[in-house]
Amino acid sequence: MDQLFHLFIAPFLEFGFMQKALLGALLLSISAGPVGVFLMLRRMSLTGDAMAHAILPGAAAGFLLFGLELLPMTIGGLIAGVIVALGAGAVSRLTIQKEDASMAAFYLIALSVGVVLVSMRGSSIDLMHVLFGTVLALNTDALMLIGLVAAITLVTLVVFWRALVAECLDPLFLRSVSRLGSPVHFVFLGLVVVNLVAGFQALGTLMSVGLMILPAAAARFWTQRVETMCVLAMFIGIVCSASGLLLSYHFSLPSGPAIILSAGVSYAISVFVGRRGVIHGLRPRTSHRTA
Repeated sequence: MDQLFHLFIAPFLEFGFMQKALLGALLLSISAGPVGVFLMLRRMSLTGDAMAHAILPGAAAGFLLFGLELLPMTIGGLIAGVIVALGAGAVSRLTIQKEDASMAAFYLIALSVGVVLVSMRGSSIDLMHVLFGTVLALNTDALMLIGLVAAITLVTLVVFWRALVAECLDPLFLRSVSRLGSPVHFVFLGLVVVNLVAGFQALGTLMSVGLMILPAAAARFWTQRVETMCVLAMFIGIVCSASGLLLSYHFSLPSGPAIILSAGVSYAISVFVGRRGVIHGLRPRTSHRTA
């Protein structure tokens, strides 16, 4: 019992940086999990990944001008994410190019611009910080930002819940009976951007989308109800955050990738043993015939 305490509880009780890292990761899980569910149901998971790369040049511009300061990098990332989202959407609507292709083009350009900007002033350590984050170095300001984003996300989801679910199931029907179709789409993209901007402080621009997509993808193997899926995605994200931080602490692993790796393990387990996973799909189905 004492050994279990030292393995699982003591690191979070003894070290303040572990407590802040856990709190930040838990808030991100609560906020990003439901957003990831709607991304997945809309078949926009790769769009989320593209948006994660898209915030890099804005964050890099803030770093170039002010160094590793929270507010400039956050504002820069937010502006860059909005520009890429609107730009890719405009190209797909005004030209023959589909939205996924235009988003891929924009995010590749944004990623290269961001890396160049960071390299102009910083070292390889600074570049790693921007790309992969430092969840163990979260301060009070970063936690306040993540908490604010989590609160905004949950309130917005409650207000627009019915419209978001309707757009996932039948967007054409929603647009035929309501004018909320297009506004809800852009509100949702806004939620994706602000969650990625909040997440990059902890997990970096390359890893922040992992805590959004992997728990949601794992949750889908266990339930079909959207409400249950969102709650389960939060729970999986919380468990993976704690386990990833413990792996990082005990085995000297990078904290952000350890959290995402834990989420990847939960996804793999769900693929095989989930109620809608591989093993369940291979079970023989009994047919009931009436005489």
